[in-house]
Amino acid sequence: MLDYDQIGQQIRKARRAQGLSQEQLAEKVDISVTHMSHIETGATKLSLPVLVALAEALGVSTDEILFPEREAAVLDARKSVQAILQTCTPKQTSLILAIARAVMQAG
Repeated sequence: MLDYDQIGQQIRKARRAQGLSQEQLAEKVDISVTHMSHIETGATKLSLPVLVALAEALGVSTDEILFPEREAAVLDARKSVQAILQTCTPKQTSLILAIARAVMQAG
């Protein structure tokens, strides 16, 4: 089940990060300011087309809006991998790359 309060919070967070007002974002996605406010407060459900339009206008993925914990975990994992790679020798880096490619091919 979708948590519309959480979805609204993620939209508000992304909107503020872009420096947009509710009015500006509502105009970009062609919805009323009242509807925008209700989305951000979780007072209303939003349709898939509106969700996609909001994500596009904010420059984020719909997954970032719908599943912020998962997206944060992926970001943390990528940062960890980058930190590890920075300490590897060239030979270790090549081996890690070969392993990653094999994992990707295995599906």
